Amino acid sequence: MPLAAMPTEAARTAPEPGARPRIRFDRNEFSGAFGDIGTDFPLITGMILAAGLNPASVLTMFGAMQVLTGLLYGMPMPAQPLKAMAVLVISQKASGPVLYGAGLAIGLIMLVLASTGLLTVLANAVPKSVVRGIQFGLGLQLATLALRDYVPAEGTSGFLLAGAAFLLTLLLLGNRRFPPAPFVLALGFAFALLFRVHPKLLIEGIQFVPPAVYVPTRNDIWVGLYLLAIPQLALSFGNSILASRQVAADLFPDRPLSIRKIGLTYSLMNLINPFFGGVPTCHGSGGIAGHYTFGARTGGSVIIYGFFYLILGLFFSLAFQQVIPLFPRPVLGVMLLFEALALMLLCRDMAASVADLAVVLVVGVSALALPYGYVVGLLLGLLLHYLLLSRLRRLSRTDCAAGIQ
Repeated sequence: MPLAAMPTEAARTAPEPGARPRIRFDRNEFSGAFGDIGTDFPLITGMILAAGLNPASVLTMFGAMQVLTGLLYGMPMPAQPLKAMAVLVISQKASGPVLYGAGLAIGLIMLVLASTGLLTVLANAVPKSVVRGIQFGLGLQLATLALRDYVPAEGTSGFLLAGAAFLLTLLLLGNRRFPPAPFVLALGFAFALLFRVHPKLLIEGIQFVPPAVYVPTRNDIWVGLYLLAIPQLALSFGNSILASRQVAADLFPDRPLSIRKIGLTYSLMNLINPFFGGVPTCHGSGGIAGHYTFGARTGGSVIIYGFFYLILGLFFSLAFQQVIPLFPRPVLGVMLLFEALALMLLCRDMAASVADLAVVLVVGVSALALPYGYVVGLLLGLLLHYLLLSRLRRLSRTDCAAGIQ
């Protein structure tokens, strides 16, 4: 069955012949490279349009961060836009300088937390059930976004396009000879070229444009910290740090990652991006699951993905308005939906314990449904976990005492 391509316990633990390569370039890495495009591309596009950002800078730096993480990790560790920041920028139309200041601010905060070891201490205090709840909540959010916003975006034709993309993905998912992403994206390109894009304008807009240099001011940093960085911290800690390490451990148990390394590379990206007009970036559990689900197994996938954005930024930024329709939202929504399902399926190891499952559901539903849901879910999950643990210990002591009597 095609859904067998979703991460399973057998697939995660089955030994592979020989050592797994860190970097590989083949059809499966190419397919997996675009497993997270349903998350990234709409957020990047939204920020460029809402805040009037320089497309050359944003796209080029986003691509450079993909290449950096692919080389450093040797696995499909993504660089993603900071989601809470992106939503605030798109909804409130925050300025580019404030966004760059926020990126620098959160990069400095993460550098302090990671280098002092405090990030590791905080991570060790969070049980696996709470981390699974964060994953489950993110999966619910992504699935809701895909089905509510992306799939209906083109009206009736969009539903037909999404249906065709869904069937194509379902048929090819897990097929190592014909992996699905290139065919699904080609379907979207064909639709766009027939109904949405003017190829002549696209070709005429090709021109080399380098990223622009920018130095954030002290005011940029303080305003960005207050408006964007602080609201982002809880989601970054939960998804970018804790859940990313957990999903990496699920899918690549032979390559353990430390909280410190994830925090430091998160910091490094955001200490570089603002000075070249790049949007703040992070890692993300959904991105790992998305790349893996569509075929990625090495860092080659995100390097390919990075070069895709580098080409867009350096040569197609002046024609960016023509590039956007090449990736119809119904197609991106289908790819996002499969990413969400893969992420949620990893949480099924909690089903063996009623207490753990309760924590997962409380955290996940809180993250989906409540304002500041990841903060509330994290706190509720910790409280529930330790209350249940305390109750189990009391029951155990009572049973032991009864046995002695």
